[in-house]
Amino acid sequence: MMRTYHCFWLLFWASQPHQSFLTPLSKRTSGFPEKEKVLVLSGNSRQDLHRSKRSWMWNQFFLLEEYTGTDYQYVGKLHSDQDKGDGSLKYILSGDGAGDLFIINENTGDIQATKRLDREEKPVYILRAQAVNRRTGRPVEPESEFIIKIHDINDNEPMFTKDVYNASIPEMSDVGTFVVQVTATDADDPTYGNSAKVVYSILQGQPYFSVESETGIIKTALLNMDRENREQYQVVIQAKDMGGQMGGLSGTTTVNITLTDVNDNPPRFPQSTYQFRVPESMPLDSPVGRIKANDADVDENAEIEYSITEGDGYDMFGITTDKDTQEGIITVKKALDFENKNLYILKVEAANTHVDPRFLYLGPFKDSATVRIQVEDVDEPPVFSRPAYIMEVKEDVPINSVIGTVTAQDPDAARNPVKYSVDRHTDMDRIFNINSGNGSIFTSKPLDRETLLWHNITVIAAEINNPKQSSRVPVFIKVLDVNDNAPEFAMFYETFVCENAKAEQLIQTLSAVDKDDSYNGHQFSFSLAPEAASSSNFTLQDNRDNTAGIFTRKTRYNRHETSTYFLPVVISDNDYPIQSSTETVTIRVCACDHRGKMLSCNAEALIHPTGLSTGALIAILLCIIILLVTVVLFAALRRQRKKEPLIISKEDIRDNIVSYNDEGGGEEDTQAFDIGTLRNPEAIDDNKLRRDIVPETLFIPRRTATARDNTDVRDFINQRLKENDTDPTAPPYDSLATYAYEGNGSVAESLSSLESVTTDGDQDYDYLSDWGPRFKKLADMYGSMDSDKDS
Repeated sequence: MMRTYHCFWLLFWASQPHQSFLTPLSKRTSGFPEKEKVLVLSGNSRQDLHRSKRSWMWNQFFLLEEYTGTDYQYVGKLHSDQDKGDGSLKYILSGDGAGDLFIINENTGDIQATKRLDREEKPVYILRAQAVNRRTGRPVEPESEFIIKIHDINDNEPMFTKDVYNASIPEMSDVGTFVVQVTATDADDPTYGNSAKVVYSILQGQPYFSVESETGIIKTALLNMDRENREQYQVVIQAKDMGGQMGGLSGTTTVNITLTDVNDNPPRFPQSTYQFRVPESMPLDSPVGRIKANDADVDENAEIEYSITEGDGYDMFGITTDKDTQEGIITVKKALDFENKNLYILKVEAANTHVDPRFLYLGPFKDSATVRIQVEDVDEPPVFSRPAYIMEVKEDVPINSVIGTVTAQDPDAARNPVKYSVDRHTDMDRIFNINSGNGSIFTSKPLDRETLLWHNITVIAAEINNPKQSSRVPVFIKVLDVNDNAPEFAMFYETFVCENAKAEQLIQTLSAVDKDDSYNGHQFSFSLAPEAASSSNFTLQDNRDNTAGIFTRKTRYNRHETSTYFLPVVISDNDYPIQSSTETVTIRVCACDHRGKMLSCNAEALIHPTGLSTGALIAILLCIIILLVTVVLFAALRRQRKKEPLIISKEDIRDNIVSYNDEGGGEEDTQAFDIGTLRNPEAIDDNKLRRDIVPETLFIPRRTATARDNTDVRDFINQRLKENDTDPTAPPYDSLATYAYEGNGSVAESLSSLESVTTDGDQDYDYLSDWGPRFKKLADMYGSMDSDKDS
């Protein structure tokens, strides 16, 4: 069985220039046919191409983009060998853009492009062609596929990736230093011709910079570009397609190049000598002046460190750097004295802190200047010979004894005389005084070391001609001890002796203290007073260790005969002069058990753990009596108050005007007070009685006649006054009843709402304007109300 293969013939007219181009797959001769070109596709496979007799085999076609003609652009012709020319066949086109971009004449098979094509939008279109029977619609040939490629033209200019480039390089860079690379792209087909071949060139920025034509790399082209001369550069770069040939399209971009700073400039003082004046009283660390060395660099390259390298004031002054202004601040390190030295000469050096070794050949990156500081004389206060004085004085010195001297003098050349005084805030008791002429300090009151050991006073020295110039110095005065206090018992001694005591029995150990100070320690001696040494019932033994013991002299004691013994003891010290005192020991005779434990004494027990003393019992009894008296008095007062009025006042509350400090609502307030209640006593509850006293006999309240509406307030008050005079329930005649009445003498008359019997609409407030400036605000208020009502 043989299979029959039918073929399509797609004819293109080569005589139409620049409309379509054909690419042969294989050539039979060395040239293209001049007229018809035929595409033969096998029915078995759309990819297998076979060459027919007197024909070329094609599989793709080229069509120019951006066609500008008025007619449709002719693509080619589709023809089948089954077409007899009788119109029985119909050609159908499908695929990319079929029926829209590409149309086919179904009778002749001519294919045309209806719109302008842009390769940058779609470079390739894949179409399928088929011939079918017009009557039955059945295909007479298998569907064949072919490709239409859009042939590129140079219709897109190069476009840079950025509109503006920003770059920076260090100043003083070598020639050929890389700056930045710019890039431009062309949307045209890079595989066809030179439409997308871009070449770079520099339009602006020479001779400082250059650009590589193929890569777009910008480099420096000039040596030693100095930022201090020019910092900003603007370079314009052009990108042109067609390899830079005539007729190519181009685009431009701007490159802003900034030269960054390097430390290529040393600091320089604008002048070689600086002069400053400073008073000799300038405090330490105070600024004397500022100097500054200029540096053309910026940021850290302009940072400067100042130092004093030499000069006679090297140790008197210091210099620091102000980090914000890069200035050198000269300060005082030691106190100045015009009288000793009034001129200092310093050499100050300014050096960069960040030095670039590449530019050391330009010279040392430092500079120096001379600073002259003139010390000015000022009127200084007197200066004491010492910063503080310490003096000693014995506590027994007589008054007006000199204990020491302070010295101060004026440091100025004038040597003004000085007077001395004691700051009385430090010597409130005026114990010391000072000679204003020579500074001798002497006592003005007796001293006592035991009261105050140290006295801290302040002495003031002031110039006589200028008392404002003064200085102070502390004086510490130590009071030395003398033996002026006799020793005494360390405590009050009160002891007891048992009635059954034995002879030579120790009943108490004594010790003593002395307020005086002893460098070698105190040594006390104890003895009985001469009047008690022979007749005493007790003996005293000195232990030689600043203590002594009291012993019994006889065997038994009788508390009924003698209940208390007073034993005088003499205590002496061994200092000079010897001081002694006589102290008394109280000894009570008490009953004791066989173990020597005290049971009771004659007068009162020294220790009574089981009961209260007589004094305590008397105090408790007095408290109870006072409490009973208080209760009785309170009960009597309450009983008396029952017969007195509950409210004791000079005024009766019934007819008083009571002020509650409450502001009413004015003329429009009709709820504040009702005059009808005052004029109609019947409205008052008949059962209400007086609340200020407790009535002993109930009286029937007497009704009063109702006052007429036109009754004057004066008549009304008089009527009430008569009723109260005849009322048996009224308070006594010596009670004060107040009745208030406003007369007619006021020019303003009454402003009370009690007389406002008409409405606001009936009132005329124009007369308020005639009352003077005090009523101007009230006249404006009511006058405006009348105008509002009229409107």
